[in-house]
Amino acid sequence: MKIIKKIIILLILIVIIVSTIFILNGRKMYHNAINKTSLKDTIINLKNESNYVKLEDLPKDYINAVIAVEDHRFKEHGAIDPIAIGRAIWVNIKNFDLREGGSTITQQVAKNLFFIREKKVAIRKIAEIFAAVDLEKNYSKDEILEFYINSIYFGDGYYGIKEACNGYLDIEPSEMTLYDCTMMAGIPNAPSVYAPTANPELTKSRQRKVISDMVEYGYLSQEQADKLLE
Repeated sequence: MKIIKKIIILLILIVIIVSTIFILNGRKMYHNAINKTSLKDTIINLKNESNYVKLEDLPKDYINAVIAVEDHRFKEHGAIDPIAIGRAIWVNIKNFDLREGGSTITQQVAKNLFFIREKKVAIRKIAEIFAAVDLEKNYSKDEILEFYINSIYFGDGYYGIKEACNGYLDIEPSEMTLYDCTMMAGIPNAPSVYAPTANPELTKSRQRKVISDMVEYGYLSQEQADKLLE
């Protein structure tokens, strides 16, 4: 029994040491990023881009679709969502595969703004948390959602909802129909797979997922969903 206890204590110490190393390196990665361009200046640069769209100029259906499929508890949690992280870990362990992520919309904004080309995934995830905490401290949920919609990649070289709407639909974001909203909300999850130019059938499959989530979280009635799926 003493040997087993010693082994357990040793394993716990190893986990603590490794975790500490990752946390310190993640913190360093974030500080290196904001030393190059501060969070405030990064946001200013984003908002000054010609394709930037304000949240108020987007259809409510699109905003609801994004929240439903990407982070349905967005307005309720902080920078991270422990419930989503726990669920993702369980799903991935159960399926022996990385099928689900637990990143919040705020964490995705952090990645888009600072770490989009970072290859050290584990350390990057920690850095994203530090950045996400700063975002939540300095900006409202609506502002963060606006940053997300303007920084996400839609495939085919389109960044942000304006470029994507202009490129895929030949319309302005404000002109999106409910059908358009549910399709566009699904693309950023995997642009190389779900972009309309990549595989229309997979685009529709992802759109059905968006519609299903909107029904589940109260943004659409089943009757509305059925009409969209006809």
